Amino acid sequence: MRIATLTSGGDCPGLNAVIRGIVRTCSAEFNSTVVGYQDGWVGLMEDKRSQLYDDENIDRILLRGGTILGTGRLHPDRFKAGLDQIRANLEDAGIDALIPIGGEGTLKGAKWLSDNGIPVVGVPKTIDNDVNGTDFTFGFDTAVSVATDAIDRLHTTAESHNRVMIVEVMGRHVGWIALHAGMAGGAHYTVIPEEPFDIAEICKAMERRFQMGEKYGIICVAEGALPKEGTMEMREGEIDQFGHKTFTGIGQQIADEIHNRLGHDVRTTVLGHIQRGGTPTAFDRVLATRYGVHAARACHSGDFGKCVALHGEHIELIDLNEAVGTLKAVPHGRYVTAKAMFG
Repeated sequence: MRIATLTSGGDCPGLNAVIRGIVRTCSAEFNSTVVGYQDGWVGLMEDKRSQLYDDENIDRILLRGGTILGTGRLHPDRFKAGLDQIRANLEDAGIDALIPIGGEGTLKGAKWLSDNGIPVVGVPKTIDNDVNGTDFTFGFDTAVSVATDAIDRLHTTAESHNRVMIVEVMGRHVGWIALHAGMAGGAHYTVIPEEPFDIAEICKAMERRFQMGEKYGIICVAEGALPKEGTMEMREGEIDQFGHKTFTGIGQQIADEIHNRLGHDVRTTVLGHIQRGGTPTAFDRVLATRYGVHAARACHSGDFGKCVALHGEHIELIDLNEAVGTLKAVPHGRYVTAKAMFG
């Protein structure tokens, strides 16, 4: 067989480990070749491809963050309008199956291609851990580790200066990174998109800490968090070309409110793309490699229209419909557990 792969959407630690897993499995187990398309769906439409070889270079990418294939975003309308070109490019290259690696948006594209007769096996990727049908996505563990390390470091400086420190982490629609990093780093309050916050409750928790003699506080905030209606004014962001509202800095807005209400010195740290970059953790390297291996095997067994997924300790195949049906949000019960550590 001749397998093609691409990486689409935001970059993520572990992407290269998936590519390596695909190439080595296709070569060692099936004597198949692998073609990589550059820059995601754009590269597929523009036929920007090169063969990926099972040599010493493919081993070296395991440790690297980002993706050797490059990535990008493509408006859904342009993507769908390019179906005939995509089909022609795959046929011209002699491609028997395509393995797109990406998050919920990429997997929606994969499902659409599958519905239109193109043999596809998806690999879920996102630091947000919001793809439905799988216990974990690779990249999440690395992002949580980076955020936890930042919170660890902020404890000492916050305590030294009697400050409230706010750490804003990624999480447009879901708060998995904030929830895990906040708990692992010992944050005194965590704010996530799934649970609208009351600024008065946050201020009360911080004031209680100062009254008890702690004299500092750490708050972990997901970038997509929103206040309960009527509790706090928010700056409105614009809408980008993909229909996403641009963020206006929820961490700083919470910081301003705490300072105005309590008078404490409040500082904000926005981690941003630091969470995406760098070397993937061992957990993410192993998970990504296993995803790559099983995606390659699924292609050779003809299990198309599927997506690899982690269920407990096992990698299994799920229908792409299950992967893109809804985002995997933080359950209320998980947030209640985290709240036991607030204050």
